[in-house]
Amino acid sequence: MGRYDHYDEDSVRVRPSRRGSRPRTKDRPAHRDAEVGMVIAVDRGRYTTELDGRHVIAMRARELGRGRVVVGDRVSMVGDLSGEPDALARIVRIEDRRTVLRRSADDTDRVERVIVANADQLVMVTALADPEPRPRMIDRCLVAAYDAGLSALLVLTKADLADPGELVGQYSALDLPHVVLSLAPQPGGGTTGTPGLEDLRSRLRGRVSVLVGHSGVGKSTLVNALVPAAERATGVVNEVTGRGRHTSTSAVALPLDGGGWVVDTPGVRSFGLGHVDPASFVSHFPDLAPGSLECPRGCGHDEPECALDGWVAADHAGPHGPARLDSLRRLLRSRTTE
Repeated sequence: MGRYDHYDEDSVRVRPSRRGSRPRTKDRPAHRDAEVGMVIAVDRGRYTTELDGRHVIAMRARELGRGRVVVGDRVSMVGDLSGEPDALARIVRIEDRRTVLRRSADDTDRVERVIVANADQLVMVTALADPEPRPRMIDRCLVAAYDAGLSALLVLTKADLADPGELVGQYSALDLPHVVLSLAPQPGGGTTGTPGLEDLRSRLRGRVSVLVGHSGVGKSTLVNALVPAAERATGVVNEVTGRGRHTSTSAVALPLDGGGWVVDTPGVRSFGLGHVDPASFVSHFPDLAPGSLECPRGCGHDEPECALDGWVAADHAGPHGPARLDSLRRLLRSRTTE
């Protein structure tokens, strides 16, 4: 009998197994030659990074695992780092993050959504009119900023439509830095001579700043004034609803003259704090926190025995103390009411 005589026509269904032919290993390449860049934009699985003054497009490498890459991340890359139009690098590692700014869909959602990594400050952009300012939105952003270890800056736009005094006064006890400006076109065109704009530039210089605000507050107009080459789309406020149209659809980091980055984010109508421990809320209200030291053990700061009522009644939190305490308790209730 020949060597292959025992095979018949059914033998074509038998395929040799390759298992074990190539030993597998859990070891991953060290990628010691990887270079580190900053992610400045994310678009459908492609990441635009800034590396030594050039833009490098990259994709995630398989060994990266499930780690999510966001704007502001410093990432190690290998492959074609030339920055040429058809070049594509691979992201093999996310470097340790200094800070992480997060939010959730709502206060009952414990799933956090990372907005940006490695930022230094959160810039809350609020219009003084058209649409009306929302102090509770500012309070939420402050809690998120302080929880993330970021400093905060309040930017009040449309000062040509309303007096900023009332809103600024609400945060005077916090010593919260603020800039008031109007981005209405100046004589001769443009917004270059806008009062307050140079003050804002100096507060952003050399830092990574995240701009957050609900639609219609003039955030995209502000970005265009700071970075004219950005050409961010702008919209108008609906006269019936008082709401703006989302003009920024994704976060993008833009370089500032003189150093620093400004990260423009899509307009938001809510800023969920489902990822923040409610027990830490009062510590993020610096004007109220000292009053909580007299609270009974285990105080949830929303019951008759809470010492904050006496603290506010004694005017220790200033004239806006009652409104601030109401805002704190609204946040607490949003987390305890499922």
